[in-house]
Order: sequence, then C-alpha cells, then structure tokens
Amino acid sequence: MLLPSPWRADFPAIAAMQRQDQTYLDNAATTQKPQALLDALQHYYANGAANVHRAQHLPGAHATQAFENTRQKVTQWLNASDCGQIVFTHGATSALNLLAYGLEHQFSQGDEIVISALEHHANLLPWQQLAQRKGLSLVVLPLDTDGVIDLEAAARLITPRTRLLAVSQLSNVLGVWQPLPALLALAKAQNALTVVDGAQGIVHGRHDVNALGCDFYVFSSHKLYGPDGVGVLFGRHGALARLQHWQFGGEMVQEADYQSATFRPAPLGFEAGTPPIAGVIGLGATLSYLSTLDQAAVAAHEGALHTLLIDGLKQRQGLRLLGSPQLALVSFVVEGVHNADLAHLLTEQGIAVRAGHHCAMPLLKSFGLAGAIRVSLALYNDSQDIERFFDALDQALELLR
Repeated sequence: MLLPSPWRADFPAIAAMQRQDQTYLDNAATTQKPQALLDALQHYYANGAANVHRAQHLPGAHATQAFENTRQKVTQWLNASDCGQIVFTHGATSALNLLAYGLEHQFSQGDEIVISALEHHANLLPWQQLAQRKGLSLVVLPLDTDGVIDLEAAARLITPRTRLLAVSQLSNVLGVWQPLPALLALAKAQNALTVVDGAQGIVHGRHDVNALGCDFYVFSSHKLYGPDGVGVLFGRHGALARLQHWQFGGEMVQEADYQSATFRPAPLGFEAGTPPIAGVIGLGATLSYLSTLDQAAVAAHEGALHTLLIDGLKQRQGLRLLGSPQLALVSFVVEGVHNADLAHLLTEQGIAVRAGHHCAMPLLKSFGLAGAIRVSLALYNDSQDIERFFDALDQALELLR
C-alpha cells in the first residue's frame, strides 16, 4: 500500500536525511522542523535580536510583539480563555517542576498525590520528590491489560486525602489515550487539583483545555514540530493564583528593595529572566503552519501508517507489542533479542528508532523488562519509511537469531 505524505516537502531535514539514506522513526522523542519555523528563526536573528518586555527601542518592541503574538497563538491552539493562562517554560519537564515547587505550600503531611503507572519520569520524579520533602503519600493508579488506567481502581484510590492528580494524556510507551474526563471528574469530586501531561497528546489533534476541565496542562514545543528549549504551562486563573514563585530574577519583579520584593502574577511572574525568545517566536511560526493543515487529513494519514506498522509487526514471529497501541507509536520486544542489539543493527541500516526504558523505567519494570524498541510516527512519514523499517528489521532479526 502506497501512502505518500503531502506534507513531507515542508520539512527540509527529511529530504536531507533521505539523501543520507536515513529514515527517521523516533518522533515521540522529538520531531523535525518545518521550513516556516526555520524562516522565523532566520528572520529574528538576521533582523535584530533583542530582549522582550523591558526595552523601549524598536528591536525590543518588535521582539516583544512577536513573543506575545505566540502567547496568543498558543491560547487559540488550546482554546484557553485568555493569554494570561499561558506561561512559557523551558519544556514540559520544566513546567511540571514549576508546579511541584510552586504548589508545595498547598500540601500537609499525610496528604496524597495520585499519578499513574505509565508516567514519564518528568511526571513522576517531581511529585515523588515533593512527597519525600513533605511527608506525603504517592499513590499509583494501576493499568488494565490494554495499558489504560483502571477506572475502578482509580475510584477507590482517589479519596478525600487526594490533593492532586497528575496523569499523562497519551502514553509515550504504550501509545494509548487515557480516560481523562472520567479521571478528572473523580479528582474534582474530591476537590483535588488536576495536572495533565500533554507532551505526547498535543501532537495529535487539537485539544480544548476548557472542555477537558483540567487545572493545568503542559507540553513541549519540540515534540510539536517546534524548537527545543520551549514549553508551555496552561493554568486556570484560580489554579495559577495558588502557585508560589519558585525562580527569581528579572521581569517577574513588581517592586524590589534590598530587603523585600513583590512579584507579578502569572504569566510574567513565572517567566523569570530572559526567556527563550527565538524559540517562543519559532513556536508561534510552527503553530501558524500547523493551523493551515487539514487536521482530519493528518489524523487519517497517521492512522493509516499506524495500522500498516501494527499489522506488519504482528506478522513477525517472536515479537510482542506492549499494550494495545492506538496511534502514533508502538513499543515492542523480541523474544531472545536485546533491544539495544536490535536498535544498533537498525541504526547501521539507517533506521532511527528508540531503544531503552523511554524515561518510564517503572512501567517497563512492571512488564519485567529493562527496555523495548519504540517506533513513532509523524505527519511527514510515509509508507516507504515503514517498508524500509521492516526490511531492516527482518535483516537484523535474521542476523541476531
């Protein structure tokens, strides 16, 4: 089956990799960048870089306008209520750490934080460390056999002692959407704060944070075809108002003398120092590009590729898929074959996939595994990429066996 990507030409790196006989299938880790982003970065640096918000000169005004235009674009992309709900960070990990430190004063010894068994380290370790600092209980929601958070167990484990629920929207290992509406409702019934890690989910379709109903939603630019070093924290106004400031420096100060200071509210109050200006402007250009695409066509293309990938993997003997992946990515192991050895042989044939624990070590341990191979897709992949992967996989397995 021939499945060309109509957006492939928009990503110069894909053509460059193809000339080098490289096939990129590690998109859940980071994505390649569209020409629109490269043009925006070139324009910013070639026409005068300047700091934002604080300079009165024309380059500073231009930089500030472009920077704040991105805040507006993110607001529209998430269907947030207003720009004051959008805080720029250095990534989803940075945003989650901001929440863990910024909310620390909201917890007392014996309170509970609830996460799930599938969380990326970025949505595990900040809460784990907060629990250790404050004498809290970290409660882990189990999964069913398909890799979905068990709602019956969640109904038992989310209790009046629960102060916060933090869960991923889409697993970076299992490729499974999680039942967020039901989970968030359980937490809200206990007046608990809710945090959604959207680092994987944001890439697939438009997500309405108002309809979702979470208090906080985080994602990284670099997984959404944007620059690295940039992240977004969405927060409801009431939830943002509960955050303590956790980093201190320029811009976030409202008034200061040698002995005391007062600080701005969100969003600027949580953007201490010089932000990643070029990256934020680049994210804005990326969102403008993505907004021109037919999202239904993108979803259909990625869905067809995913089906092709799943069907091909299931035809190979001794290969086991983890969970029941629904879209975008597949993790698997091969009986008697170490994932690192297989990844090495794939790399030698120009196939870029991910091997290891995928920053979700406890989840892999629950499967009795030290690691797995992950193949992850993006809108610029096509069926020839899948064919090249299978040719390389078969050759590698023949050699290893």
